Amino acid sequence: RRGGTAAVVRCAASQAATASAAPEAAAASSSSAWPVDQVRQTYVDYFVKRRQHTFVPSSPVVPLSDPTLLFANSGMNQFKPIFMGQLDPASPLQGVLRATNSQKCIRAGGKHNDLDDVGRDVYHHTFFEMLGNWSFGDYFKVEAIDMAWELLTEVYGLAPERIYASYFGGDAELGLPADDEAKDFWLRYLPAARVLPFDKKDNFWEMGPVGPCGPCSELHYDRIGGRDAASLVNADDPDVIEIWNLVFMQFYRDESGKLSELPNQHIDTGMGLERVTSILQSKRSNYDTDIFAPLLEALHKLVGGAPYKGRLGAEDPDLRDTAYRVIVDHARTLTTAVADGAVPSSEGRGYVLRRILRRAVRYGRQMLNAPPGFFCNLVPVVVTSLGPAYPELADSLARVQQVLRDEEESFDRMVERGMQYFAELKTEMQGSGVQVVPGDRAFLLYDSHGFPIDLTQQMAEEAGLSVDLPAFTEFMERQKERSREAQREQQAQQQGLRPLQLVAEQTSYLEKGGVTPTADAQKYEWDIRPQAKVRAIFTEGGFVETTEGLPGSGGAVVGLVLDSSPFYSEAGGQVCDVGRFSDASGSTPLLDVRAVQVFGGFVVHNGLLPSGSSSIRVGDTLTCEVDYEHRRKVAPNHTMTHTLNWALREVLGEGADQRGSLVNAERLRFDFAADAVSVEQLARVEVLVQEVIAAKVPVSVRETSLADAKSIAGLRAVPGEAYPDPVRVVTVGAGTIDELLAAPGEAKWKMQSVEFCGGTHIKDSSEAGAFVILEEKAIAKGIRRIIGATGPAAAEALAEGGRLAGVLAALEVAKEASEAEVLELSKALDAADISAVLKADCRDRLDTLRKKLKKSQKGADKAVLTEANASLKKAAQVAVSKGDKHMVLMLVDVDPKVLMQVIGGAPKDMAALILSPADDGTVHCVAAVPAELSGDGKGADGWVRAALAPLGGTGGGKPERAQGSAKGAAADVAAAEAVASAYFASARA
Repeated sequence: RRGGTAAVVRCAASQAATASAAPEAAAASSSSAWPVDQVRQTYVDYFVKRRQHTFVPSSPVVPLSDPTLLFANSGMNQFKPIFMGQLDPASPLQGVLRATNSQKCIRAGGKHNDLDDVGRDVYHHTFFEMLGNWSFGDYFKVEAIDMAWELLTEVYGLAPERIYASYFGGDAELGLPADDEAKDFWLRYLPAARVLPFDKKDNFWEMGPVGPCGPCSELHYDRIGGRDAASLVNADDPDVIEIWNLVFMQFYRDESGKLSELPNQHIDTGMGLERVTSILQSKRSNYDTDIFAPLLEALHKLVGGAPYKGRLGAEDPDLRDTAYRVIVDHARTLTTAVADGAVPSSEGRGYVLRRILRRAVRYGRQMLNAPPGFFCNLVPVVVTSLGPAYPELADSLARVQQVLRDEEESFDRMVERGMQYFAELKTEMQGSGVQVVPGDRAFLLYDSHGFPIDLTQQMAEEAGLSVDLPAFTEFMERQKERSREAQREQQAQQQGLRPLQLVAEQTSYLEKGGVTPTADAQKYEWDIRPQAKVRAIFTEGGFVETTEGLPGSGGAVVGLVLDSSPFYSEAGGQVCDVGRFSDASGSTPLLDVRAVQVFGGFVVHNGLLPSGSSSIRVGDTLTCEVDYEHRRKVAPNHTMTHTLNWALREVLGEGADQRGSLVNAERLRFDFAADAVSVEQLARVEVLVQEVIAAKVPVSVRETSLADAKSIAGLRAVPGEAYPDPVRVVTVGAGTIDELLAAPGEAKWKMQSVEFCGGTHIKDSSEAGAFVILEEKAIAKGIRRIIGATGPAAAEALAEGGRLAGVLAALEVAKEASEAEVLELSKALDAADISAVLKADCRDRLDTLRKKLKKSQKGADKAVLTEANASLKKAAQVAVSKGDKHMVLMLVDVDPKVLMQVIGGAPKDMAALILSPADDGTVHCVAAVPAELSGDGKGADGWVRAALAPLGGTGGGKPERAQGSAKGAAADVAAAEAVASAYFASARA
């Protein structure tokens, strides 16, 4: 990072002098005076070098460990475990009291969503950088306010008379008075007319419905100056904008809505880099700064026509400048999100990204006449702009471009199909006089064609129509509820309970009560039954001293916190241990343990009380009984997930980075970055893992310093993940951790798996027994998933695969393999849990066998056709000799397709019907009747129905030609022949 203390001091002194001499000119006058990189670095340097904060790099914009967030939407997201009292004692954030950084943020979904505002004004963005400083129980309001004032006025040199501060004015419903403390602190710097109270909507910050919260104080800046702009604060005026929010996190809201004081008071601030840069560069629009200028210039070169002019609202009737703003904003969002591991898809954050890209492309096509594929060409410009602060972007440039290029091409194809559907809908509605697109049709466009509702609305408006939005919303809610219900059912089936969670209020309660974090080193030991003391009992109603009185037999979920535990807590993609607690003697079961989780170092053992069980009291000694048979199924899957990760890198290269994993007792799931994996590559991966198992290599585990571990050649880590220091390293291979650390640069270590991991593992690769890849598929653009198995499950899959392969081999050498046998084997393959590699090979061989059978069948059919045509000719000659105009022919076991060919060769002046009893008992029937003989209703269709009626069959077709069949009636075919012969008796010449 550029810029040091000297630069900051010089800048501060210079601007302080300017401010005192000419307040109106205090803000810098051009982007050359305050380039964005300097604005960012000056902020960080101020807090690191002058205020003793620790620089903590931006977390990925895609949260890796917080499923409640679509995207990182503020700087505090990565510090959430601290605020919630759930920080792992081994976390690298442990012990950090003050922090600062510039965080990559996206607000385009969920509670914080600026997507619809982007383009309409000059200060909302879906991607932005949040400059922030935090105190974790260290300093509070007065220090935060003092630092903010000093940075803004003395370092950045902003004019004090243009600054307005807001504070929380109190709320009767919350039972909170006005934050007069913050008000009084601000009055030391500002006159009362520029210290303004606002309600909880503007000045009470909440993490969510439940969690830490508190009053906040916002700083607003008047771009114009020389006036009283108090009435314009929080009024959406583009010239009086909020630039910094200081949150005083001092309360906790529980599920009932009740507020209680946090045990530690925190500071969480956030300043929008784009906004403060526009002020320092004296630009009324963020888009006029050096943040966006290179992008706007690059976009203009791509689309031609008029350049960006900064027009808004009515001044931009063709929406050309709106389109410029939308596209460059969305380019930043998509570049950072995809670089950090997200991809456009049909659900969750992936759908948000898909919607953003389609919005940008649509604006480009419709408003700027942009050429196909234009959007991905902006990615290198984004990387150049943001690269100095976020160097990881450069590493992903090619991949990001490819993902966005493919997604844009897919959108082009989708638009064509959707436009066709909408055109048909429009014609239908205009014909019936309907003016409102029904909600179900709008939902179909969204669900089946991928049209965002705003695109449907726009097309409807252009056609003089409107959309039934309430009905559309109802269909959307139904879909979401179906998804939520399925998720709830899945969770219930997996755990049989809803695990209890500890947050800041509970972890603080435990700490104040003298309860120390759970000693869980025994989680790595096997086949032990240690005793532990109950330190706390947590229920849905809070902490209790005893379980006495709680309903048993699954009626109450209980969470036990012990002084020590041999149970592995759910973490790192590995499911937790299960088991039970018994009394001190180990003879009486007391709690079935079904979910184990850790919060702030406190391990919570969630379980159900057995019916009629004895009560558990705080202070009791319990016997811990881990279900090690369950763990023995989980551990091999985890170890072989590591080996799989290594094998994928060996086969696909360094770009095959991990994107997620899940390890349980049944299977392993591994997500990784790749566009495609061939069957040959997948086979090689599977063989590599199997070879490691066969080699019986040791699994070595050791805790070491993070720096030493990172120096090991071939070490694999999850991109963007934060690891503790010291860190636990696991390697699967001939070299032990000690040997790896002794010579970390040795290239040979790349020939074995080396990873950071806190999970449970086997001691020797042979304990995995077997390995098989059951499935490999794409789950999103550029992301693929492997499902695998080890142990008995893998052995069973291999055995079943061998059996099916044997069946296929027998069919391949059989003289007369039937199509039915091939179809039966094909269905069995589709349903079987066998090696995905073997399944692909068997399917290819089945296709070859089908072609062989088809070719053989064609030869047989040709011979049958020749023989059948001869029989037809002979029958016709007999009929002519008798003077008949009709004939009935019996051909045994002839395919219906061949029968239709035969009947087509019947004499043009003669009615003909063919009956063909098959080996399976079915009787097939075809008929042809010339037009001159089909009078009086005696057509081919009626003839077939009449012939098959005695057999319980039926048929259909036209008077000239028809066909039909009767099941299981071959024994009675003579009756059909008699009826058929009599049908045209009156036609005798």
